[in-house]
Amino acid sequence: MKSVLFVCTANMCRSPMAQGLFQAQLGNLDGWRVESAGVAALDGSPASQKTLQILAERGIDLSFHRARQIDHPLMEQFALILVMEQRHKSILQSQFPQFASKVFLLSEMVGEEWEVDDPGGGTLEDYRYTAFQIERVLREGIARIEQLAQGAVG
Repeated sequence: MKSVLFVCTANMCRSPMAQGLFQAQLGNLDGWRVESAGVAALDGSPASQKTLQILAERGIDLSFHRARQIDHPLMEQFALILVMEQRHKSILQSQFPQFASKVFLLSEMVGEEWEVDDPGGGTLEDYRYTAFQIERVLREGIARIEQLAQGAVG
């Protein structure tokens, strides 16, 4: 089974947005496990209202989402861990060095290296821009994501 875990700070904006967008892009989730977590999440918090609104505009319902803190079992269960910021990557690679090789910036899936800005506290336009950034990488980087999500080397 292919598996990808999206990670941001609080697991309320960017990573649940990426989870919802990727699940919608895949359509049929057979053979896939797609989830999200945060490096500083307050377990049980819902996704932000603006995140839910941006996803609803695309026909995606993530109202069931509840934030959760990244931990060793989650790191172990996923073949690919995609983070939004270099700081997230550093934290995970430092706390879980045995899993360092499966942690990537989301932008690395398209051969680039930039961070997805946190729209938290921003305007609806900020959230739309974040969704646009994430969607572009998920669409253009699908082949690389699939390769890494099944544990393939490269």
